[in-house]
Amino acid sequence: MTKMTMGKALNAGLRRALEADPKVVLAGEDIGKLGGVFRITEGLQKDFGEDRVIDSPLAESGIVGTAVGMAMRGYRPVVEIQFDGFVYPAYNQIVAQVAKMHHRSRGLVPMPMVIRIPFGGGIGAVEHHSESPEAYFAHTAGLKVVSCSNPSDAYWMIQQAIALDDPVIFLEPKRRYHEKGEVDEAATPAPLHQARVVREGSEVTLLAYGPMVKTCLDAAEAAAEEGRSLEVIDLRSVSPLDMQTVAASVQRTGRVVTVHEAPVNLGLGAELAARITEQCFYSLEAPVLRVGGFDTPYPPARLEDHYLPDLDRVLDAVDRSLSY
Repeated sequence: MTKMTMGKALNAGLRRALEADPKVVLAGEDIGKLGGVFRITEGLQKDFGEDRVIDSPLAESGIVGTAVGMAMRGYRPVVEIQFDGFVYPAYNQIVAQVAKMHHRSRGLVPMPMVIRIPFGGGIGAVEHHSESPEAYFAHTAGLKVVSCSNPSDAYWMIQQAIALDDPVIFLEPKRRYHEKGEVDEAATPAPLHQARVVREGSEVTLLAYGPMVKTCLDAAEAAAEEGRSLEVIDLRSVSPLDMQTVAASVQRTGRVVTVHEAPVNLGLGAELAARITEQCFYSLEAPVLRVGGFDTPYPPARLEDHYLPDLDRVLDAVDRSLSY
């Protein structure tokens, strides 16, 4: 076991992938000499060279478009979108080419590509630097969408994503980059798309991913002091969803609250609520409740604490669920 931050764990995972396969190539704005804005790729260009860790132009559409060509030629590109709000110039490339190439070629042309996106708020950043665009990509057939919430998952999930022959949107909760945790580099990791029960409980299931997992764990700890038992599930995979793990929890608790930073309207919580209602209707003691961002553009930094779901908003939803 080694204790490290999530940022260091991602760096170690990328390093291991580069060592394991000479076809793995990293590209992105300032990821080489600078090591990335968050220093996730620090030291990798020095050790693997400028041909494998590439400082790209400031052109997201060009970065992803070039990576499409590289993937078609047998490489495994891992591209970094410097901030979540910068991904939109590349959106057409992602949904029209990356997501569809394997299907369009009837399986002849795989698309082994990882698109790393630091996402979410909580760092006091300016406009376009604190968004949660996961629903756009989860809605797009042909893309897999995952998000780590701790250093161990960061280390293993980035390697698993790179090894896939399918394109993966890899969401990294930027406000958790500096939080530390244990990483066992000799462990056998869980399957990439398998959810995990990170705290067992009996009264209400909290479903979260990425930055909100810690928030839900804090809420469960606070609820325990008042005699309430909350189960917390880290979904880990946004698309596909591990409904087997979710359903098993719902059958135990009978109540569900979904939590994410993205706006509630048409967010992942809505899809979860629909699937849980379809698959677990007779187990439910209350409607599935959703906690998320407001239906507004992300606010200026001094207002983000009012926008982001926190422990109080999660516990309020728990109270409402238990009142049924």
